[in-house]
Amino acid sequence: MEELTCESAAEWKMQRHLCALLAEQNQKMQLLLEEVAQLRAEISSAKKRSQEGQEVNQAASKTALEVYVEMSDWALKSSGATIDMQRTSETYNCKENWGCRVLWFFRPANPPDTILQPDLSPGDCWPLQGPQGQVVIRLPARVHLTAVTMQHIYKEVSPSGTVTSAPRDVAVFGVDADGEEETLLGTFTYNVEKEATQTFPLKDAPLPRAFSYIKLLVKSNWGNPAYTCIYRVQVHGKMAN
Repeated sequence: MEELTCESAAEWKMQRHLCALLAEQNQKMQLLLEEVAQLRAEISSAKKRSQEGQEVNQAASKTALEVYVEMSDWALKSSGATIDMQRTSETYNCKENWGCRVLWFFRPANPPDTILQPDLSPGDCWPLQGPQGQVVIRLPARVHLTAVTMQHIYKEVSPSGTVTSAPRDVAVFGVDADGEEETLLGTFTYNVEKEATQTFPLKDAPLPRAFSYIKLLVKSNWGNPAYTCIYRVQVHGKMAN
């Protein structure tokens, strides 16, 4: 009877030991499950951040592309832009003007398509006759116009020491192919006291209608009565489908 009691006590002790081991294993398993759940959450969060980062990068790239496209220059001679000579003012003849001859170093004045090239060396401009005139640019494609950029040089690097020949008040028109219809797109003032390169957004840009010609009408310059000097014109917008 005493031996049976001892055996029962031993079994009970063993069961307690096994229960303790089982409880310890369950606790370790629970901790392990919690760590796995936390790891999954961190992985999921990392994936979400990565996806959001990719979306941000894609959005930024798309925005940068849109800005690049909108600010591309459609008035580049190297891209196929040309001057409509029949609708463009005459080039100033400065043979009898000593200051003008000094400005262009006794060589012939530049033609109108000078304004379609990126060279901004002092004196490399197109001089149109008088303080008023116009130039019509044929674009290489039909474009929904958004802005126009005009460039001149600073007074400090001007061969004449002044910028009185720079354009001042300018109007921009979209022109249809046969030139019968013109649409006023905006007016602006080129300020010689500001940066040499100035961009002027057009009203209602981007325009719903696309144009293949654009006309710049110079209404006045900064005081030169003989000629107006245009260095470069850039035309911005999105090409029509």
